[in-house]
Amino acid sequence: MTLIESAKMSGLDPQVYLADVLDRIHDHKAKRLAELLPWNWKPAGQPHSEAA
Repeated sequence: MTLIESAKMSGLDPQVYLADVLDRIHDHKAKRLAELLPWNWKPAGQPHSEAA
């Protein structure tokens, strides 16, 4: 429930967000899991900005 509400608060469609995260999480690097949190998430195919 928390992820769904966080997705809504971040202006995301919870169903689209959860479907994408569940599809990607199995091969996502553990040290980059923060990218999958609702406030950092970008749909698959969009580049993530690298920290300088």
